[in-house]
Amino acid sequence: MTSEELLNVLAAVGHPLRLRIIAELAEGRVHVSELARRLGVSRPLLYMHLERLEKARLVAGRLELSSDGKAMKYIELSPFELTLTVDTVLAALRADNEEGPSHVQETPQ
Repeated sequence: MTSEELLNVLAAVGHPLRLRIIAELAEGRVHVSELARRLGVSRPLLYMHLERLEKARLVAGRLELSSDGKAMKYIELSPFELTLTVDTVLAALRADNEEGPSHVQETPQ
């Protein structure tokens, strides 16, 4: 895992709604509309957060056809384990050096 990938994962879990999404998906895959209803959020807002979780490879979405031919998107958790230690950070930085220059940018505070 590179530092960029590590930062994507940390950013993905660094929001209360995304933690709630993970908790809901822990019970199994869910249709996007049903997930939005359970969480009490709009689908556009949910999609914004799901995109962040998908980028971090914490969830995966799949389109399926219903019996009447409608495309329906289902979301499920991807298997993951997150352990943050000094060794995790050092390994990510070593992976950066192996891959070449990093494109990680500092964000203003």
